[in-house]
Amino acid sequence: MQRSSVSLLVLLALAAASPVMADGSAEAGAAKAATCVACHGLNGNSVNPDWPNLAGQNASYIREQLHLFRGGQRYEPNMAPQAAALSDQDIDDLAAYYSALAPQGLEADPSYWKAGEQLYRSGNPGKGVPACVACHGPVGRGNPGAGYPALRAQYAVYTVKQLRAYAANARYVDQNGESHQSRNGAMMNTIAAAMTAEDIRDVASYIQGMR
Repeated sequence: MQRSSVSLLVLLALAAASPVMADGSAEAGAAKAATCVACHGLNGNSVNPDWPNLAGQNASYIREQLHLFRGGQRYEPNMAPQAAALSDQDIDDLAAYYSALAPQGLEADPSYWKAGEQLYRSGNPGKGVPACVACHGPVGRGNPGAGYPALRAQYAVYTVKQLRAYAANARYVDQNGESHQSRNGAMMNTIAAAMTAEDIRDVASYIQGMR
């Protein structure tokens, strides 16, 4: 994909996005998050790099993903039974709770983070990779109104796994292997598919060290 078409894709997504906000109670969400602690850690900071940190994630993105998990469009064996039991109010409350927490922060791999910073901030127009900063912000806080997630302090292992899934159009797949899409998933499929394994490794390392 050429630079102009990637830029147009980003601009169209931003223009078309409408705010999706969660109207929940962080206090109620704290009580409901008891079963989430086993995987996502106390205060939303996971102790396992295969499972995402949720602390500081914007509420609209958490809300969207929980609806996709509950509806089966995004299948993961551990999440499926958890999400299936959630009501709309539960989802709103959990989203409000996790968005109010602070990520603890992790260290970036010194061998890769500088190359990752370059890609995050400037992209690689020659390969059709736009700058991550355009959607996820200068310090990785995301864009709640447009549905773009916060990335800062996310485990590199988890980020690599998700980018590979996007590249293979396999992030939003149901239990039967049928592909679905999230609000901005098609754009991420295109971007991730243009990234090399080294690009993914480097930007994931940089994201892990963002504060």
